[in-house]
Amino acid sequence: MSLTLGSARLPGTDAVVDIELDAQRIRSIRPAGADGRGGEHLDLAGRWVIPGLWDNHVHFTQWSLAARRLDVAGAASAQALAAVVGERVRAGATEVTAFGFRDALWADAPTRAILDEVSGGVSVVAVSGDLHSAWLNSAALAAHGLANHPTGLLREEAAFAVVRSLENVSVEVSDRWAAEAATEASRRGVVGIVDFEMAWNAETWRRRVGRGADALRVEFGIYPQHLERAAAEGLQTGEFLDGGDGLVRVGSFKVITDGSLNTRTAYCFDAYPGLGGEERYGLLTVPPDQLVPLLTRAREIGLTAAVHAIGDHANALALDALAAVGIAGSIEHAQLLAEGDVRRFGELGVVASVQPEHAMDDRGVADHFWAGRTGRAFMLRSLLDAGARLALGSDAPVAPLDPWVAMAAAVGRSRDGLPPWHPEQAITASEALLASTRSIIEVGAVADLAILDADPFAATVDELRVMPVSATLLGGRFTHTTL
Repeated sequence: MSLTLGSARLPGTDAVVDIELDAQRIRSIRPAGADGRGGEHLDLAGRWVIPGLWDNHVHFTQWSLAARRLDVAGAASAQALAAVVGERVRAGATEVTAFGFRDALWADAPTRAILDEVSGGVSVVAVSGDLHSAWLNSAALAAHGLANHPTGLLREEAAFAVVRSLENVSVEVSDRWAAEAATEASRRGVVGIVDFEMAWNAETWRRRVGRGADALRVEFGIYPQHLERAAAEGLQTGEFLDGGDGLVRVGSFKVITDGSLNTRTAYCFDAYPGLGGEERYGLLTVPPDQLVPLLTRAREIGLTAAVHAIGDHANALALDALAAVGIAGSIEHAQLLAEGDVRRFGELGVVASVQPEHAMDDRGVADHFWAGRTGRAFMLRSLLDAGARLALGSDAPVAPLDPWVAMAAAVGRSRDGLPPWHPEQAITASEALLASTRSIIEVGAVADLAILDADPFAATVDELRVMPVSATLLGGRFTHTTL
């Protein structure tokens, strides 16, 4: 049976229309009150209808777990974080997993000894807010076979290995938490995610859908350790996953080529102030002589590329590799760019997959470690003007899985009452919405929709950040409604 969304408004227009849905698609769009074809009618009373939202970069299992970990995002020093951990230990915790610290500007360095003082024999693992480092006490180091590590602060692959090991709940519990996170996402108008969880995601999402998870469309990433398995199973970008109930598609081949700003491992042309040695420019974790063969193999088996690059040197090398291989895809993050590389995104057809809220989290760190270069950070306006396609996301749990937060950061370049940070790189609300959606509202389009209580194009930046969503439809089916 058809459903008509009556008296709807579309952002950017004055018209009030009736939108008729049938068989998961938009059947007609006509002036409000015009004769329809019958079926169910829902009066939207002038609410705004937009295409359903996508978060183009998440780590979905980590996002669902983060809400159940000790929040240390507010810790302003190593000692402050240790004090919070100590409270949890004194309350009887048998192990502590914390999330969210950002140590780049701390006056004191994280060490195993600081955590040992408050934890005794209780295992403590604190994961950084950017996921690129992990801070362990002696008990946790021993449990992970790292008893002789000098500081307890792990970076990059060593940290990733620990983070993966923390997913120590049963798949039943993990899937239930993921389903709850999907429901929460739908309440923000989200209809789809790109999941870059560091796992064999085909199995994960086939299982979740089999257990009834149907609130989101999913594209899943494939990492180098799974590349040949993907080839053996014939997985190709864009194809539906068998057993995914038409909701799950194969995504891109993900390669992480450098680190992050907070961890001071993003690979840059200029050295980080205060750092010496070979790592003073950051870390190039996958150099070109490894990246090009990996991308070549991905192209051969039918995968597009998603290359993680944050520093300007890493971005330049990623663009070089994508051009050399001739593979389609994206650069994930694209935080700091050389001026001459901006145009290359458009010329090569490389998507700039950016997480604007990171600019709000990292602006102080960037002003310190990228001093004199922050005009080249999060260059959304320049990228669009150069013909690049933007795709906005969160990198959840690094930032909340909420496209409205990302859009507000992209439009306002400000948060917490601070003045806009490089406002010359701001984009408009309509541009941000386009970078957060994959469909349009027209006859024949898939009925992935969000219904809003306010006009997003007339909202202030603060209003955009908390945009009220009254309903979300996935293929014409309500996944969230307050109507």
